[in-house]
Amino acid sequence: MSQVSRSNRSWTEYAFLTAKGYAMGTANVIPGVSGGTIAFITGVFDELITSLKSLDLGAVKLFFSGRFREFSQYINLPFLVALFSGVALAVVSLAAVLSYAFEHYQVYTLAFFFGLILTSIVFVFRFVRKWTISVVTMLVIGIGIAVGIALLTPGTENTHFAYLFVCGIVAICSMILPGLSGSFVLLIMGNYWLILEAAKNRDLGILLPVMLGCGIGLVAFSRLLDFVLKRFHDQTVGLLTGFVAGSLLIIWPWKTILTEERILPDGSIKVADTGYEWLMPAINQQFWIALVFIVVGAALVWGIESLGSGKEKKTA
Repeated sequence: MSQVSRSNRSWTEYAFLTAKGYAMGTANVIPGVSGGTIAFITGVFDELITSLKSLDLGAVKLFFSGRFREFSQYINLPFLVALFSGVALAVVSLAAVLSYAFEHYQVYTLAFFFGLILTSIVFVFRFVRKWTISVVTMLVIGIGIAVGIALLTPGTENTHFAYLFVCGIVAICSMILPGLSGSFVLLIMGNYWLILEAAKNRDLGILLPVMLGCGIGLVAFSRLLDFVLKRFHDQTVGLLTGFVAGSLLIIWPWKTILTEERILPDGSIKVADTGYEWLMPAINQQFWIALVFIVVGAALVWGIESLGSGKEKKTA
């Protein structure tokens, strides 16, 4: 029986985990930012994937046989509860605020995340144990994939059950994959605004197939990630680092969202996103304020990394 729990954690450490989950949830609200990136740079990514992978038939048998203590140890339940409580709290408390900030202060909001992710790239390099040609190759491939996704033209809205199911799978996989934003991928697939409105209106006809896809995708994809991390650790970290680096193009603060009017099947007209036009910033007041937000985002990552490093030295 596999066991991934860390029973020696203190209440303070669990509070730290909740704070990291809060940061992950905050990131997932903004199209272009990945909660997986936050998990990666805060050092919880490997444990998250291992814990999610343990949600298998063994866990189901333990739960339904009433062996709840063993079930909790088997799936590392305290860790998952602490982390995802933070994610849920962020979505509930900050979704409206961040949506407003992204709509009315897009440059400053993206500048903050740009600084956060730019600095995080420096720190994720430490997860590579040995740099080889294969690792560098995977790094370049990761950058290419992320940039390629950024340049894709968003698709049209689709309410078919199968397509919504696939949206759920793809979205949850990209949400836990560093550098790839689930919100942005849904935007590319054409269903971001559809699912967002369904969440606000509690439209189960839309939400149920998406949630089903999320559940299956989360368990299956976590097992795949766990497999490749154990057998091809440095190459996988190189690929993930490439995703993170390539995502900077998506998060570049100075860009214009291109739109066009589309006629829906019911005859109504909807303005849909078709892509981005990247711009060089003008040296004005907005630029200097955005630069401050970039520095704040970078400093936040530096602070989190310093706290994490200090805790590691104390427990070593």
